[in-house]
Amino acid sequence: MKKVKNSIGKNPVIGIVGLGYVGLPLALEFSKIYQTIGFDTNKNRINQLKKGKDKTNEIELKHLSRKNLLFSSNINNLSKCNTYIITVPTPITKDKKPDLSFLEKASEMVGKYLKKHDVVIFESTVYPGVTEDICMPILEKISGLELNKDFFGGYSPERINPGDKKHRLRDIKKVTSGSTKKSAKYIDNLYKSIIKAGTFMAEDIRTAEAAKVIENTQRDINIALMNEFSMVFNKMGLNTHSVLEAARTKWNFLPFEPGLVGGHCIGIDPYYLAHKSILSGHHPEMILSGRKINDSMSFFVSKKIMSLMKSKKMVIKMSKILILGFSFKENCPDHRNTKVFDLYQNILKKALKVDIYDPLIDYAEAKKAYKASFINKIPKNFYDVIVIAVPHSSFLKLGKNSFKEYLKSNHLIFDLKNLFHNKTNINRL
Repeated sequence: MKKVKNSIGKNPVIGIVGLGYVGLPLALEFSKIYQTIGFDTNKNRINQLKKGKDKTNEIELKHLSRKNLLFSSNINNLSKCNTYIITVPTPITKDKKPDLSFLEKASEMVGKYLKKHDVVIFESTVYPGVTEDICMPILEKISGLELNKDFFGGYSPERINPGDKKHRLRDIKKVTSGSTKKSAKYIDNLYKSIIKAGTFMAEDIRTAEAAKVIENTQRDINIALMNEFSMVFNKMGLNTHSVLEAARTKWNFLPFEPGLVGGHCIGIDPYYLAHKSILSGHHPEMILSGRKINDSMSFFVSKKIMSLMKSKKMVIKMSKILILGFSFKENCPDHRNTKVFDLYQNILKKALKVDIYDPLIDYAEAKKAYKASFINKIPKNFYDVIVIAVPHSSFLKLGKNSFKEYLKSNHLIFDLKNLFHNKTNINRL
């Protein structure tokens, strides 16, 4: 890997602001060749990393002690940097509007230490215009410096896929952009020095912002179509997964599956695009329709489970139900914006007892965020129903004997994401 020089011929000293699923892998890769400071306001997170631990399970722990890498919750350490990369969350509000508060606060923090010739790169997912219209003015105001005269900006959207061991940071092509041609080239070369898959330089920052926000919107709409298929086929008495299995024999049929759509990206990004679209004078019917379908999926699934229980003459209000999996996707401990919680709440309204078992998540953390019943060990011969909500690979071993040791004689198993494929004793969408 070849080192990159900044606009005045200095070696980059990189400050990563935010050490979650996006920031931490970046910090580790950049620290292979550059002095890197990983900053996070969460002191517990910093202490965890300094002890060689990582709750995300996204990195090799041995790399946390690299000599070029400093983890800190002391904001003053950012003064040593000349290149800043901001990777803070961009969630939505309760009324599904963009929440830019984390991004604005991070811009304010960086602005206090911004110097002439410095470069600030944003990776957080936003709608087109946020970097230049909101973040850069904050940097100018706090620092007293002028964009493109005293300092420079850029946007390079994150493409981290949590839980994916095949497509890692270095293996995913990186989109880059800058506020000037010169800064765009510097930013592109900077990422090119760590990204094995290479880079793509977008023509401007807004184009890069738009490219990111449509990636997950496209995926959201495709999953929404699968979810609507499942609703249609349920009325027809057809098994959705069996229909999809047959349809996928055609070479160009897209391999999407129905299911719950949560997380900090797919379930959120479309609302950012929809917000900006409405402000621009266009009502995004397809985008919002897809979101409506996916947001309602937990209710549909719970209704389906209740219907199956009735067909087996189960007394629903006396039933004990176990939900397997709570994170927003398989083989990942991240439970932010998980729709399994919505499923849990819907089922809890009908059943006597509902428990959640997920060996990947941090229960202490989950209990602070959600009012739900989490269990560490599954009792034997206890449950009437098991719902496989998240297809963690570890559940394959757990269910090798069809979960018989945990279930009563008259029981129901519902496999939401078709983890067990065509097993005859397991119900699917």
